[in-house]
Amino acid sequence: MKTTTTFLLFLTLFPFFINAQEKKEEPKFGIKFSGFVKSDIFYDTRQTVNIREGHFLLYPDNALFDANNKDINEKSSFNMLSIQSRLKGSISGPDAFGAKTSGVIEADFFGNSGSGLDDVNGFRLRHAIVKMNWKSTELLVGQYWNPMFIAESFPGTVSFNTGAPFQPFSRNPQIRVSKSFGGLKLIGCILSQRDFTSTGPDGGSSKYLRNSGIPNIHFQMQYKSDSANYLVGAGADYKTITPELYTVKGTSKYKTDQSLSSLSAIAFVNVKLKPISIKLEGVYAQNPVDVLMIGGYAVKEIKDTATGAKEFTNLNTGSLWMDVQTNGKKLQFGLFGGYTKNMGSNDSIKGTTYARGANIDYVYRVSPRVVFISGKLNIALEGEYTFAMYGTPNGNGKGKVLTNKGVGNTRGLLSFIYNF
Repeated sequence: MKTTTTFLLFLTLFPFFINAQEKKEEPKFGIKFSGFVKSDIFYDTRQTVNIREGHFLLYPDNALFDANNKDINEKSSFNMLSIQSRLKGSISGPDAFGAKTSGVIEADFFGNSGSGLDDVNGFRLRHAIVKMNWKSTELLVGQYWNPMFIAESFPGTVSFNTGAPFQPFSRNPQIRVSKSFGGLKLIGCILSQRDFTSTGPDGGSSKYLRNSGIPNIHFQMQYKSDSANYLVGAGADYKTITPELYTVKGTSKYKTDQSLSSLSAIAFVNVKLKPISIKLEGVYAQNPVDVLMIGGYAVKEIKDTATGAKEFTNLNTGSLWMDVQTNGKKLQFGLFGGYTKNMGSNDSIKGTTYARGANIDYVYRVSPRVVFISGKLNIALEGEYTFAMYGTPNGNGKGKVLTNKGVGNTRGLLSFIYNF
């Protein structure tokens, strides 16, 4: 009787057992949060050109002499900020159009505009993207790093400037398509501007690119070894802006649509060995204000004296940087070095210049760092010496600067970073 009861129970439960074995595990969809809490404590030996209360340092400010010939900007500065603290949501979802889908939304408290308290601790969008991945093709749509900023190979500085103004730095709304052929990847991208913009007669604005009617276009090629020990690549960037829609002559306005096209190029290499990682990048850029580099453009000449219509010319910028870092799990040492040069224009300049650092001939930086790692907590120390050679803007009539006086700033930075 006991055997019969056991047999009947087995027959009853057997279909459920089979179904349980055959049931496939459903993929997990949703959002996973990560990020970090970061506090920066920093001291500068002089006044600087910066963003957000000194947090994002570009270079030391020019000498400004008072009536007694004393440099007003030769004054130290101290600050403590936690506005870089970041929250990231990584989104996973079901397949669509035969592709695996994913998304990312990321924000921090760095604010959106101004240098004062108009947007203090403002919660701002950093990245917001949707990705579709097929076997060898990826489509990315949304706001993400400008392709001139290589997400797989950028300086490992503790400072939030991440190597700017030597390293292109910008995030842009974009459509990016990547196609892989083994270790070779081809990338095509069209971009607009939002938080990082060109400049012109009305100051910084995305309207100069929008009014050209042509998106920023970028093509890039990358090659990564099978072992992922090195990455090399190069890219070209084409951008057209329309600085003004009309000119003013006397009391009359005249329509104009004179545009300026700029061509930039980038080459980079990233080598990861067991003890150290080495990154190297060179940039040639025209009108790179929107990627936080020095340079811009200027009025070449008045094309029509009757209406005041203008013709524009690019200012050319060269840049080179290198970053070396040890790969320890508890202790890491790093060294960043960068140099950027105002190369002037190919044409004579006979009008207004619209640029960042139009009175700077060159800038260089040396920045050593040490990072102590324990679990999720990093404590980092970084020294940053940045030197800028100032002078007479457009001193040779073609946008180059005749050197006059150089100034240097030393920044000491202590950071506490808690990752989650």
